[in-house]
This record gives sequence, C-alpha cells and structure tokens, in this order.
Amino acid sequence: MAPTALARTARITGILRRTPATIATLVVLLTAGVLSRGLWEPFAESAGMYTWAYGLPAFDAGRWWTPLTGTFLVAHPLVYIPTLISLGALGALEYLRGSRVALAYFWVGQLFGVFGSALLLSLLRLFSEWPWAQETAAALDVGPSAGALACLAALIGLAPAPWRTRGWMVLLTAVIVAVLVFGTVADLEDILAVLLILVVDRTLRPQRATVREQRLIAFLGMLAFVSIEVILALVPTDGPFGGTEPLSGSFWSTAIDVVVVVITANGLLRARRWAWVVALILLSINVLSAVGLALLPATDALGVDVDDLGTVELEIGTGALSLLMLIYLISVRGAFARHRRTTVGGAAEPTVDEASALLRQSGGSTLSWMNTWDGNSYFRTSTGIVTFQKRAGAVIALADPLGPAEGRAQSVDEFIHAAEHAGLVPCFFSVGEQVRTAVPSTWRSLVVADDTIVDLPGLAFTGKAWNSVRTSMNKAGREEMTFRLTRLADEPWGVRAQLNAISEQWVGDKDLPEMRFTLGTLAEADDPEVRVALAIDPHGTVDGFLSWLPIYAEASPSGEPRVRGWTLDLMRRREGGFGPVMEYLIASSGVAFRDEGAEIMSLSGAPLAHEYPPEASMLAALSARLSDGLEPVYGFQSLHRFKAKFQPRYETLYLLFHDEGDLPRIGAALTRAFLPDATTRQFARAGLELVRGSD
Repeated sequence: MAPTALARTARITGILRRTPATIATLVVLLTAGVLSRGLWEPFAESAGMYTWAYGLPAFDAGRWWTPLTGTFLVAHPLVYIPTLISLGALGALEYLRGSRVALAYFWVGQLFGVFGSALLLSLLRLFSEWPWAQETAAALDVGPSAGALACLAALIGLAPAPWRTRGWMVLLTAVIVAVLVFGTVADLEDILAVLLILVVDRTLRPQRATVREQRLIAFLGMLAFVSIEVILALVPTDGPFGGTEPLSGSFWSTAIDVVVVVITANGLLRARRWAWVVALILLSINVLSAVGLALLPATDALGVDVDDLGTVELEIGTGALSLLMLIYLISVRGAFARHRRTTVGGAAEPTVDEASALLRQSGGSTLSWMNTWDGNSYFRTSTGIVTFQKRAGAVIALADPLGPAEGRAQSVDEFIHAAEHAGLVPCFFSVGEQVRTAVPSTWRSLVVADDTIVDLPGLAFTGKAWNSVRTSMNKAGREEMTFRLTRLADEPWGVRAQLNAISEQWVGDKDLPEMRFTLGTLAEADDPEVRVALAIDPHGTVDGFLSWLPIYAEASPSGEPRVRGWTLDLMRRREGGFGPVMEYLIASSGVAFRDEGAEIMSLSGAPLAHEYPPEASMLAALSARLSDGLEPVYGFQSLHRFKAKFQPRYETLYLLFHDEGDLPRIGAALTRAFLPDATTRQFARAGLELVRGSD
C-alpha cells in the first residue's frame, strides 16, 4: 500500500476510535430503520407511529418511553439523508470534546426539546381560537434533530471569534425562520434545544462585537428578513402566525423587494449611512403595518372583515421580527459612516516626502522603499505612517508601518480602527513577525513569500554550495564581461535605450502587463537612490541589468541617514546574451555592497514559493497547487529555486487579515494592486495559459 493510502487509512481509523458514541448512535438508528421498515416505507404512516413516537398526545396517554424510542426513528425514508448528515455534529463534538460531553449535549438537547415543546403546547392549546396551537399540540414526532442541533450549537460555541458570533446568527436565523414559516412540532423542538445551549453555554456575546461585526450582524439580519418573503412566495407555509400559498402574490413586487433589501444589506455591510436610513424606513413600515393589522379586530366601527385580508397573522409575525431588527439597528447606529465617500484618515494626509523622510530617520524593512512609489496612499498615526492602497472595498497596508519600532504596534491598531470605521476591509501585505504579533489575536495570517536575505560581512563564494555561482563568475571573466554598479540617471542615452528595449521585450513575452505594487518598473529604477547593476559585453551591449532598492537603518545619533543593505527589484536579461548573466550580476553586486560596508542583501521574495515545515502539509499542498498553475505565467517556483543558489536565510512575509470571510475581497484587491492596468482580455488569456500549464 502506498504511503499516502496508509496515512489516509490511519487518519480514518483514528477518527473512528475517537467517535464510538456517534458510531453506536448511527448503528442503533439504522437498525431501528430496518426493524421498523422506515428505511423504505414512511414510518409516519405506520401503526408504530402511535406507539413509539413522542409528543404531547403520547404524554397525555402515559407513553413516557417515547422520547427514547422516537429519537431513533425517522418519519420518511428520504429524511434519513439529512438526519445522518446532521449527526455529523455529534461526531465532530465527540471528536473535539469526548464521548461524555457529546452525549450529554445530544441527550439534554433532545429531551429538553421534546419535553419543553410538549409543555409549551399544553399551555398554548388553551387558546381554543388559535388553529395552529390546536393542530401542533395534537401532532406526534420522531427523529434526533433537536439533539443534533444542540450539538451543532455547542460546536459553534467552540469556534473562534468572529466565526462564533456569525455561526450563532445563522443558526438562530434558521430556527426562527423555520418556526415562523413552517411551525411544525419538530421546528419548535429544534428552537428550544438551540435556545437551551445558548443560555447554558453563553457563548454568544454580541455586546463584545466590534464595529465590523455589528455591520455583519445587520447584514445577516436584513438577508434573513428578505429570505422570509422569498420563502413565502415560493413555498406553501403554515406557521403559528398564519399560512400562505406559493406564487399567490405579485412576482414583480417580490422581486423588487428582494433587490432593494439586498442592496440595502450590502450597503450596511459597507457602512453606508444611506443604507442604515433606508433599512430603518423599510423596517418601520413593516412594524407600523403589523400594528395596524393587530388593531383591526379590536374595533367593529371600521367594518373590516379581517379574514379577507389574507395573511394578517403572518404580517404580524414578520412585523415582530422587523421590530427586533429595528431596535438593533438603532442601538448600533455608530457603526455606520456619516459620509458618502469612505476614506481612511483625515484631511491632513501625509505626503510621499514625509514618508520618505520618516523612512530615512527611523529605518524600515527590506520592502519599505516601495512605500515611496506612485499609487500609494498614506495614513498618519500617532507614532508613524502606514502606506496603503484602497481597492475593491479593501485597504492593503504595504510592508511594516513607518516610524520608530516601538510605535509600530500602535500604528497597526490605529490603522485597523480607521479602516473598519470607514467600512473597508483592512489587511497587511508582506509584513514581518513584528506586525504579526501586533494585530489582534483573533486575526489570521497566511504566508505569502520568504524574504531571501544574504548576509554580506565575510561573503565569499567558497565551498561546494557556491559551485554554480563561481562557475558563472569564471565564465564571465573568460568572456570579458564588465560589471558596473551605477544609477540610471548617470548612464548615457544609449545604455538607457538598451535597458528600455530589454524591458519591453520581457514584458512583451507575458500575457499580462508588468506587475506592480511590490514589483517595480524602470520608472521606479530611475530614482536617484536606486542602484542599477549592469552586465556589459566586450562590444558595449548590455546583456542584463538589476535594480537595487535601499534598506534604511535607524539614523545615526547625529541624524545622518544610514543605508544598511539593498533589496533586489528588477531582473531583466537580453534575449541571446550571456547565459548566466543573473548569477553574475547578483554575485558581483553582493561583492560590491560587501566592500561598501553593507550588512545585508535581500533577493526579495517569490510569491507562492514558501518553504513550509513538515507539519504544515495541508498549506504546503495548496501553495504547491497554486504555484504549479501560475508557473507558466510568472515562473515563481523557478525564481525561488534560482535565489536558493546564493545560500540565503529566510524571513517569512505574511498576509494578515481579520478572518477567512475577507479573503474574496482581499484577493480581488490584491489582483488589482498587482495588475492595475490589466484588461479583462488579458486576464482571460492568462487564465488559459494557467489551464494549459496544469494539464
């Protein structure tokens, strides 16, 4: 058996060993299905339903054993599929917290749902004029749904913030809508089981929600609000507040309502004040309508026959939900921006000159010089400056914040606060460990690259590991190649024209334009502080060139800026020129920087080419798949292997973000940041190349 198959078998065996209670429950459930013939015949229509099913009629008749027997029976063969799936919550809880805890949640939730709904219905059936209460009180039920949902609620309580709050909102919305729309005894049992876990575990704490979470809850609430209308339009209902027939109303009226509410909900998620106002108006109309309908039976003077109004009870029920949502939106009104255009920071936005001056004074990371490039915006904090780009509803902070090292955590906190209050999704791209520790503990991190650092003091190309580099240097000597470390502005027009031609040829070979954001062009290389390394053949032809960005250290006590190293940016070679020109240029640059007294040389990072530890096998597999697919387009893997020739040490660069729900928007924002000028056709061509490369 292959090692992968053995590992998979061992994993499955380990899961089975840790979930004996779940396996036993499934065995009993299926055995009962065979004995009762419920696996192939509707058990609800059999004579055994009266004897073994639970519910208020069973308790009235003294059949107190039915909560146990009814738990392992299923009303219809088709219901076995969702039932078995729902018991996955029992298995997951058992795997995480053990058999005793999982069984306790399952049986307490199941029995509370069964007995609690029976007690509630025994009181509600006293209202003889309430048809729903009379019909539901006379119904029997089978199945473990209440226990399964109790386990699901317990699992949600184990989830980290903010997914815990989101999970609770989705689950509560689902059980509330089920009771409102369908109103069966099973729905009543389910909601009671969920509410029990909510009260006992107390894991839903909306008062601790951030401004961002308050907006998300408002978003989910509005979607739940409109989902009721969609369900009423498509599905026949018979809930506690009345019944409806499918497609009985106007299709266009429902469609318009859905569009308006969805647009409003999206506006709430993006912190738009107008959306908050529109939501208040819509909900207020529903509440006032419900109040008016509730008062109609109280007066005979109007001469209105309430029965002719159709779904009066249902309107009252949705009005009650609207009132709850209205109260919530008013209580979190501070979460929505008061201006139409969302911005980060105030009117006194720092300039690029201020950012450059602060970088020279306080120093920065190997990528900090990119903060001075065009296309960036700046946010001033109490301790420094954060460089960012705003795209697709997200703000991407580039590299570590500028300013004194001891104040960077404060800059991170202030930037996150400002971005979230502006209704934008904040993230930090290509940052180091210091920023990773500064973000809130609930934030997530993804490795985006390894910064490849070559320490320059004592650099010598000796030993077996440097064979390929020495070979390149020796070959360059034999072919009389010349190395020159210069600045682009100091070169004559002829050399600059050759560099332009080489760069244009390189770009012309790609299906996408030059990448930007953390990758420069000749425009950025033209900066007087950027160094350019040239490889020139005996005939004066440039065979390749590099550009090097300065890495600033903290200024000297006298205030004099200090460059402690250089970061590789552009790498371009002439087609048909000197073969190992890149190895020659990097090695020669390293020697020159070493002789100048520089401390480090960064070869920058190759995206999607991180060296993962053995325990991160899942992340490594995902990264490898993405990298393999993109290799035909940008060659990330080969670039990473090339840089490994220079025996670098690696410093991890991260993408930091609030949670996985932000990744689609962050992905769109990064795509536009890296390829701001790419057209839809170019994206399509690159996608085809990606597919070909994965064949």
